[in-house]
Amino acid sequence: MSNSSDCAVVVLAAGAGTRMKSDKQKTLHEIGGRSLLSHSLHAAAGIEPEHIVAVVGHQRDQVSPAVDKVSEEIGREVKQAVQEEQNGTGHAVQCGLAPIVGYTGTVLVTNADVPLLQSDTLKSLVKAHEENKAAVTVLSLKLDNPTGYGRILRDADGNVQEIVEEKDASNEQKQVTEVNSGVFAFDGAVLADALTRIDSNNAQGELYITDVLGIARNDGKVVSAHIAQDPRELAGVNDRVQLAEAGAELNRRTVEAAMRGGATIVDPRSTFIGVDVKIGRDVVIHPNTQLWGATVIADRAEIGPDTTLTDMIVGEGASVVRTHGSESEIGAQATVGPYTFIRPKTVLGERGKLGGFVESKNAQIGAGSKVPHLTYIGDATVGEESNIGASSVFVNYDGVHKHQTNIGSYVRTGSDTMFVAPVTVGDGAYTGAGTVVLKDVPAGALAIKEGRQRNIEGWVEDKRPGTPAAQAAQRARENSTKQEG
Repeated sequence: MSNSSDCAVVVLAAGAGTRMKSDKQKTLHEIGGRSLLSHSLHAAAGIEPEHIVAVVGHQRDQVSPAVDKVSEEIGREVKQAVQEEQNGTGHAVQCGLAPIVGYTGTVLVTNADVPLLQSDTLKSLVKAHEENKAAVTVLSLKLDNPTGYGRILRDADGNVQEIVEEKDASNEQKQVTEVNSGVFAFDGAVLADALTRIDSNNAQGELYITDVLGIARNDGKVVSAHIAQDPRELAGVNDRVQLAEAGAELNRRTVEAAMRGGATIVDPRSTFIGVDVKIGRDVVIHPNTQLWGATVIADRAEIGPDTTLTDMIVGEGASVVRTHGSESEIGAQATVGPYTFIRPKTVLGERGKLGGFVESKNAQIGAGSKVPHLTYIGDATVGEESNIGASSVFVNYDGVHKHQTNIGSYVRTGSDTMFVAPVTVGDGAYTGAGTVVLKDVPAGALAIKEGRQRNIEGWVEDKRPGTPAAQAAQRARENSTKQEG
């Protein structure tokens, strides 16, 4: 086989996808944390071809920027070709060849709505195509129920004669179980010539790419089929049901790969892992956990249950329970949760803690420091080994601007402390319970806010007569009088 760089890939992404019943173009729907389009372009890039071309058309105002985004992700150019009117797959491929006109190497044609297709399968198709010195090789699959697919018709010697679409097939042809996946390898020169000779004389009145096979065969060239080992890779997505089915299969593979890589996943059925997530060894993932984006889970971390992390970094041995987090970092041996909300730009140092019912945002919390419970911390820095008392609030927003709070190391703050930013609390300082910190606290100082307590005797019985509280107060006073007597 020649180097995989000696081929080009044309990805068809111009269709309307009306069965999705969506304002979003079909190939932009997601499974496993990527769009269908992204999965297809990543698979194409995996064989390191000389060219990648995406054919866009319907709702290209949505699709073209998505292609550019994937191009950045994979670090290489993806050319775009526009199919102004969707006149069939043959017409789409004609459009796709325009940016690489004159290319005579192997041309792979794939579809952006086949998200499970792997790079290795494309490599094996190219290998079979070149070893057979074929003009056309179709990637085929065998199905117990081939309804809806174009049938592969072979002659008595097993050579491919043609592909007939189901709407054009006879009853006898419909019994054939080997079907067209819609993925092909072509000799570039043969493809370019044959596309000028196809016509729309069929039930749909469209130009079919499959007609190229018959033209090549009539010209005396080799036409072959390469049967895919796993038919599930070639499942197309045309509606929401198929989207869910493809997503479930992709997730099954991703979860299985994590387990084979050394992670314990307690309940694979309720665990969802995106394809870009990285999971270390001896990680334990509990039920109802979702990991998305570029999340990285280091060795021996424990995640879940009931946790969703997106674009998070979790350090070695950390524990994250019943937490929603995004675009943030949790240090080694740190503990988070339960019922914790981590917003972007939070950095929790090693051995740190974000406890129950804590919300954080744009906060850098030093090693060993703790925000144990019932607290909001935002636009703040906390040094090492400090403890923020329960029910504290970092008052960072004045209605117009956000302001910063800086807490030093070895600080101890009392429950229900309000830090009214901008404010700094020095190293080793303390605050009393209920303190509203309006100005800086020097290192080692105690900040308190005192107010005299005043008791108004008889207020409940006077203002709330007849209530259970008034009756209880009266009984308590009577009992007290008896004891004094």
